[in-house]
Amino acid sequence: MRTVGRELLPGPVRGLAAWCVVILLVAGVAYVGIQVCVVLRPAVVPVLLALLGTALLLPMHRWLLRAKVNRSVSAGLTCAAVLGVVGGAVYLVTVALVDTWDQIVASLRRAVRDLADRFGASGTSLEDLADDGLDLLGRFGGTAASGVVTGVSVAAQALGMAVLALLLVFFFLRDSDRAVGALRSLVPGGSADTVEAMARRAFEGVEGFMRGTTVVALIDAVCITAGLLVLRVPGAFGLGAIVFIGAYVPYVGAFVSGAAAVLVALADRGLAIALWTLGVVLAVQALEGNVFQPMVQSRTVRLHPAVILVALTAGASLAGIIGVLLAVPTTAAAVGVVHELRARSRVSGEPPAAESAADS
Repeated sequence: MRTVGRELLPGPVRGLAAWCVVILLVAGVAYVGIQVCVVLRPAVVPVLLALLGTALLLPMHRWLLRAKVNRSVSAGLTCAAVLGVVGGAVYLVTVALVDTWDQIVASLRRAVRDLADRFGASGTSLEDLADDGLDLLGRFGGTAASGVVTGVSVAAQALGMAVLALLLVFFFLRDSDRAVGALRSLVPGGSADTVEAMARRAFEGVEGFMRGTTVVALIDAVCITAGLLVLRVPGAFGLGAIVFIGAYVPYVGAFVSGAAAVLVALADRGLAIALWTLGVVLAVQALEGNVFQPMVQSRTVRLHPAVILVALTAGASLAGIIGVLLAVPTTAAAVGVVHELRARSRVSGEPPAAESAADS
């Protein structure tokens, strides 16, 4: 039978068939896993957010441990510190956006109308469409806070998920020394080393993404805000807050926040200042892509822009804004696992899975 099979199907066809089987199996398992996560979203999302928070806060926890602080106390202090920092940052960002939101929306409206006048679209359906979009944006900015307050169930669920995520961060930090042992106890002894190495690479990818993105987001926000203040663009702090938040959505967030800053400058300060604002945004983005990110994330998994855009699209279609936030770190973890498997395959000299399946 084996000889007949080799005569009926050439080697490349058998290899392709084996890879198709592997891809279908992996895709099926991934689809089932994603559907289970969607159904269990109230429990899964806090766990994923807690893993992101743990990856970001683990260096501080380790520093406290080196200072001879008890593990529970160290984890508690770390969570308290991040709660204070995040709470203060959210407060400052909210105040900045609330104080300047109307001004930003009004500036965007004037910018759209100026562009319509310049290109002869004034009074056309294009201008009406832009006005409708800005009206919707203005209503969202004016009613988002009240909608969250009045939506008791949504607010309660969000608060419950946030509290659960914070508690999980505490336990993940406190028991981080037991994670490897617990993982090894769940898998067969022969594959324990491989599973541990895969888990380490996945966590390193998430850890590098979170730390690198936070540092780069802060640098981008500070530099662009400083440039907007020098150019006397209105709503500089609010626009800087948008830049900081948008940095957690690679490429897309930078484009949207930069376009908003340029439009506001065009509406209130004219074409020359708008061009200077565009220059500041492009210069900061160029420094980010060529200096900041390679410097900060040089030891972690770096993803191609096309991979990031596909991951963002898939995340948005699966889980909305939460999917957008989790798409890139999840992809970084998956890429880290793939790199680890490839490295181990080269070292061991084992044939690829498809070839083994084809020979059988």
